[in-house]
Amino acid sequence: MKKLKALLLTEGMHGMISQVEGMAKALKTEYSHKIVRLNFPWNLIPPKLSPISQIVLKDKIYLTEDESPDLVISCGRKSVITSIILKKKNPKIFTIHIQNPKVRFKNFDAIVAPEHDCLKGENVYSSKGAIHYITESEINNSREYLHNKIKSEKIVSLILGGPNKYYDFHKDELIKIFNKIKSDFISKGFKVIVIPSMRTPKASIELATKEMGHCGHIVQSVDRSAYLSAYALATYVVVTCDSTSMISEAATSGKPIFVAHMKTKRNNYRFKRFFKLFQEMGITRDLGQKIENWEYNKYNETERIGNIIKDKIKN
Repeated sequence: MKKLKALLLTEGMHGMISQVEGMAKALKTEYSHKIVRLNFPWNLIPPKLSPISQIVLKDKIYLTEDESPDLVISCGRKSVITSIILKKKNPKIFTIHIQNPKVRFKNFDAIVAPEHDCLKGENVYSSKGAIHYITESEINNSREYLHNKIKSEKIVSLILGGPNKYYDFHKDELIKIFNKIKSDFISKGFKVIVIPSMRTPKASIELATKEMGHCGHIVQSVDRSAYLSAYALATYVVVTCDSTSMISEAATSGKPIFVAHMKTKRNNYRFKRFFKLFQEMGITRDLGQKIENWEYNKYNETERIGNIIKDKIKN
């Protein structure tokens, strides 16, 4: 059977790319990815107040009938209008939006949103945490990538995020995290692997190198193979609190996960619901809690929801 063609629409952030690619892979599609950019002032205006028109788009989309995808999988506010435009042009396209689109749900055939967003609707499918493109087999296959960089049977892998509208990533906050890892892990014979993300500022990587470089291996740039290898080698994983996507991805490893919390600059109630859910599921604990081993069920929400949507596409 010929594979379905999917067009992935995001704003280019790692968390969004991970989610749309994860869904595309779960649906066994051939896919291409387009970064959506909006013209001023539409880049500042909520989708529900934007016209369904190419005038909104900085990069216009003109697809011939042959180029038209079978599916559009979008994620993020800026991709909403593009998805709706394509659906209007070709109603046969099956559209999936990931996260809350902030427009009428009936604009899409399916909406996938994390449980902590509390979205309800006939075409809404809730996941425990964020869906993503990381698989257990990819983690295991990447073990050797960093193996020669760090010689230890006791490894803590620190996954660093970056500033967003909830967290500033101040130097003082990062030093507190580094010091906690030194006291809880390094002092007990652990070595550290530090992995930056696409949002990690260069200054944060330099600070990690200064504070933790003598304690293990600091990856200096975004490197997916290093990211996966760090999970495979880890005895424990520490993830900064700024990204539910990174924490969800970490849970694929099955390793005990500590969340490194920082001061917030605005109400982070969605994050709090997510933290509570993952703690209740036995996946995470807060950095600073007792260092001990624990196990949990490794949820593959991407595959589960992908199977549900496959059936909907067939029907």
